[in-house]
Amino acid sequence: MIKTFGLTHIALAVKSAKRAFEFYQQVFGVEKVYDKGSFIQAQTPGTRDVLVFDETAKRIGKRGGIEHFGFRLKRPEDIDVAAELVRKAGGKILDKGDFCPGEPYLYCADPDGYVVEIWYELPTSVDPRHSRR
Repeated sequence: MIKTFGLTHIALAVKSAKRAFEFYQQVFGVEKVYDKGSFIQAQTPGTRDVLVFDETAKRIGKRGGIEHFGFRLKRPEDIDVAAELVRKAGGKILDKGDFCPGEPYLYCADPDGYVVEIWYELPTSVDPRHSRR
């Protein structure tokens, strides 16, 4: 087994790298770390998570085996704030509820139609005790 920092990035085929970046910046606070115009790489502050927005990639907004990807909230009470940020940033709420008591979720579509899950999960036995990043 190799040691990694886990799943750290996803690259999305998008119509507008700038528009896609702005959506994720407004909702999740990602910061631009590389910008070639039609190709923007952004990183979630304080993590190694990277989102790539690529205008030259094929299959813009089409699910090619990826059902959705998600961002795990630190606090369950932030779910309503997340929903409002999604709406203000040009996204669409697809579903919102609770997986079980104490675990709220929402599914939304970003401006290119990718499905993003935002949820809170109660701590599990395999969660890190502290960040190793």
